[in-house]
Amino acid sequence: MLCTQPCFGYRTSPNSILCLAPNKRVIKVYSEDNTSKAVEVPSDVTAQDVCQLFVLKNHCIDDHAWTLFEHLSHLGIERALEDHEYVMEVLSSWAMDTDSRLYFRKNYAKYEFFRKPLDFFPDHMVSISSETNGMVDHCDLIQTFLNSSTCPEIHGYLHAKEQSRKSWKKSYFVLRRSGLYFSNKGTSKEPRHLQFFADFSDSDVYTVLAAKKLHGAPTEFGFCVKSTKCSSARDLKLLCADDEQTRTCWITAMRLLKFGMQLYQNFIQPHQKQKASPMRSISENSLVAMDFSGQKSRVIENPSEVLSVAVEEGLSWRRKSCHRLSGHGSPSTAQSSVLNIAIHVAQPWFHGKLSREESHRLIAQQGLIDGVFLLRDSQSNPKTFVLSLCYMQKIKHFQILPVDDEGELFYSLDDGQTRFTDLIQLVDFYQLNRGVLPCKLRHHCARITL
Repeated sequence: MLCTQPCFGYRTSPNSILCLAPNKRVIKVYSEDNTSKAVEVPSDVTAQDVCQLFVLKNHCIDDHAWTLFEHLSHLGIERALEDHEYVMEVLSSWAMDTDSRLYFRKNYAKYEFFRKPLDFFPDHMVSISSETNGMVDHCDLIQTFLNSSTCPEIHGYLHAKEQSRKSWKKSYFVLRRSGLYFSNKGTSKEPRHLQFFADFSDSDVYTVLAAKKLHGAPTEFGFCVKSTKCSSARDLKLLCADDEQTRTCWITAMRLLKFGMQLYQNFIQPHQKQKASPMRSISENSLVAMDFSGQKSRVIENPSEVLSVAVEEGLSWRRKSCHRLSGHGSPSTAQSSVLNIAIHVAQPWFHGKLSREESHRLIAQQGLIDGVFLLRDSQSNPKTFVLSLCYMQKIKHFQILPVDDEGELFYSLDDGQTRFTDLIQLVDFYQLNRGVLPCKLRHHCARITL
């Protein structure tokens, strides 16, 4: 039955909203595998509210990384909605008859700049305005962004698409609280040499998804400033960086300038809620570690012994599983290998026959910070696996090789020096130890079906 209520200025299209009642709307949200779900929400719902709703509906672990993305296919751009943004206001700016979507996925880099500002703001791109009377210590860098009376100045070279032209021009850009400027005389920052490019009072910064293909950009590290009233690609203010670190620095600085202290409030809010209402119950606080590996159970009094006992129980469980698979009550090598090969398939970090290019895209979507990873089948060798890992905003690939030792199969990342009976053990180990990797495994790329 069609709604007869007025829509109060909001557009209604298949991919945006459907009017139900004056204070209710139905929105459609997509996941990574392009499945979608329509949900009824209040008209004043925020992006964080929608994420919390889908976390509950899909029984996800709430690690505060779930994010709502605005994806504008007709423009080839997308951005992560800030947690405090009102979803209906965003949808109301969408043009009719365009394939615009909301995506629900992880974004581990959302607030990482609060934890590691130096990873996001390299020294050569940051200087402090004269209002601060000198340089500011690195630990106070973010605070100067949040302080309305001060602001770090971001500067460096960017490629800009000239309006109404296909050509790109490399210029020296300067980002200040009053907006983004480019110099018409080398690297001069004198007011007479700076030309206004964009501000962020009524605009947002987006990532350009295929900058080379769609816009003939010199690199794939494209981004743009889009007015909320803009609906055409020719109205986008297109920019392009020479590398990912440079692009990330500009985008992060623009977010901080636009939203300021609100971003910090978004960052600390989940942690404040945890302190106010701790998740652990009285019964959980009274739990003790137990060892069930012997004939009699016992309480583990030495804390350092807990981990080794847990590992031994895991190995014991796997050995018992092998016994159950064997018809004669003793584990066969073939059946043990089958178990070891198949046991990882249900893990959220394993993505099967994912190509190298797709793994790059998935990791980049979920956050280019140290330790974001996934495991996949190797395309070049069907008997091996690949660990794809982000480090220093670059994605590296490590081959996991099978090692045969007297008929028993193991897996190794370091030519057999460190061996694991299955991929679960391997991932568990490298989450605790860096080993031969450049960093520990911190965040796995997750895909869910709505």
